[in-house]
Amino acid sequence: MLKIENLHVSYGEATALSDVSITLGEGELVCIIGPNGAGKTTMVNAIARLLPVRAGKIIIDGRDATNLTPQQLCDFGVAIIPEGRRLFTSMSVEENLDIGCYRPGARANRAQSLARVYDMFPVLSERRRQMASTLSGGQQQMVAIARALMAQPKLLLIDEPSLGLAPVIIKQVFETISAINAQGVSILLIEQNATKALAISQRAYVLDCGAMIAEGTPAELRGRSEINAAYFGHGH
Repeated sequence: MLKIENLHVSYGEATALSDVSITLGEGELVCIIGPNGAGKTTMVNAIARLLPVRAGKIIIDGRDATNLTPQQLCDFGVAIIPEGRRLFTSMSVEENLDIGCYRPGARANRAQSLARVYDMFPVLSERRRQMASTLSGGQQQMVAIARALMAQPKLLLIDEPSLGLAPVIIKQVFETISAINAQGVSILLIEQNATKALAISQRAYVLDCGAMIAEGTPAELRGRSEINAAYFGHGH
């Protein structure tokens, strides 16, 4: 579904990602964990074609997506749930959801998609006319997830979904991500909360200082003492 080959991304002269390669199979949930400043958001923004790639390839569903625009990427069946949610706060919940299905294919299934996301998040149905700015942080994250699902994606890029949320809400968000994956959507999850991310992922990569330093199943990574000490030794 997704293959990243030897990706290099720079901000001016500063290298942000160096020779990064990952694979994500059809229907898989794979996470990328790592500390703040490791390059995780840079990676998701490069895949989403929001940042230029200096070298390397991004292949989605067997097709080269390295030089696509973000709009063209949507036609490849990719949706992003960005860090910080990025809702249109002066618009209603339902208007935000409508933005997710602007492509003709998704637009044709709007009613079906709306029913699906309201079934998943009943509170959004109750608040469909409310301005997004009046929602709690957890409810705003639900809108961000639901908006991405309105695009009927085959591949979902999720960037730091737990950021700034209370523990009980984080639990709900991760349960929702698991449920979406169980419906057959391939998911690349970028997350600082390593324990939560590994609990729902089939495989994981560890990114540090712009380079991949480890990969494996959650059990394999927990079995490596240096990874365990760095990422699970302080209550993460």
